[in-house]
Amino acid sequence: MADRRLTVLQILPALETGGVERGTLEVAAALVAAGHRSIVVSTGGRLVEDLVAGGSEHVCLPVARKSPATLLQVRPLRRLLQAEQVDILHARSRVPAWVSWLAWRGMDVQQRPRFVTTVHGLYSVNRYSAIMTRGERVIAVSDTARKYILDNYPKVDPDKVVTIYRGVDPAEFPYGYKPSPDWLEDWYGAYPFLSGRKVLTLPGRLTRLKGHTDFINLIADLVQAGVDVHGLIVGHLDPDRQAYINELRQLVANRSLSGRITFTGRRDDMRDIYAVSDMVLSLSNKPESFGRTVLEPLSMGVPAVGYGHGGVGEILARVYPPGRVPTGDRGLLAECVMHLLQSPQPVPQCDALSRDAMLKSTLELYRNLVNHPNDSTQA
Repeated sequence: MADRRLTVLQILPALETGGVERGTLEVAAALVAAGHRSIVVSTGGRLVEDLVAGGSEHVCLPVARKSPATLLQVRPLRRLLQAEQVDILHARSRVPAWVSWLAWRGMDVQQRPRFVTTVHGLYSVNRYSAIMTRGERVIAVSDTARKYILDNYPKVDPDKVVTIYRGVDPAEFPYGYKPSPDWLEDWYGAYPFLSGRKVLTLPGRLTRLKGHTDFINLIADLVQAGVDVHGLIVGHLDPDRQAYINELRQLVANRSLSGRITFTGRRDDMRDIYAVSDMVLSLSNKPESFGRTVLEPLSMGVPAVGYGHGGVGEILARVYPPGRVPTGDRGLLAECVMHLLQSPQPVPQCDALSRDAMLKSTLELYRNLVNHPNDSTQA
């Protein structure tokens, strides 16, 4: 029974871009590689082609919108679970989790799949978010996420909350990686002003959460101190966030940094950008559940500096303590960055937070649930 082929269905809003989406594809690929059947339900997106090319199946259901109309997908999902004899139903976001739970709850207890949720973020605390704690097993992506669950939802059984750190693939982000000559030629052809300068990079979505204002002010402080530095803000310039983008551009102009900060837009070559960066920053003003954009450069040996709260603080404390700064302290942030630019401290190799470890633990959780059918909780 331990080795039987499983059918695992993961459900999330869409397959466009982001850490949740990437993690879904990674688990899907691991399932296929292990001989299991992988199904993903979403509204679709640019990553569907990659998913299917990797041997998984995609079923398109409109489960992204926070609307009562989305609950019309409860019955179609229930029929899908029954028809495909799904063993594991894994919900990765709140709206799909509500659809999943309602579909799952309406099935015969002896025939329904095991229900798993993953708490990817530190969501607002309310009944709507509480659905992410309804899994028979709840995966927390860090100790920060586990603490968030148990502190804010005291009725949750601690034994069903399992910490499985997100991880990066050392083959995708190898230690000491160097970009190809062709890439370097294209990069410096597009950004010739980066040559010879210290390059600081802030990756991530362009939202107020990510600390772009602190990053811009940091660059201003460094330039004022005589450091020949350039800041890269790497992230999708979402038209829906145009007002915020305009606000950031105005701040750049007000600080006389038009020649010192570049908005690159979304890039699919982050590994190369990390490699040509002297430092990667993470300055979220609220704690985040994890810190993929810190772990990726650290995996490559590129220094990272970030505010020491949430998952980012956990990673820095574990892998690169010199880069951990008290949250919101701009003075210490500038001092830390200046010190590490002037006296670099090498990043040690660390394989503890690897993608393989994450995938092994996730598939083991699936197997354990299926192999212990009497260990069912009323989620």
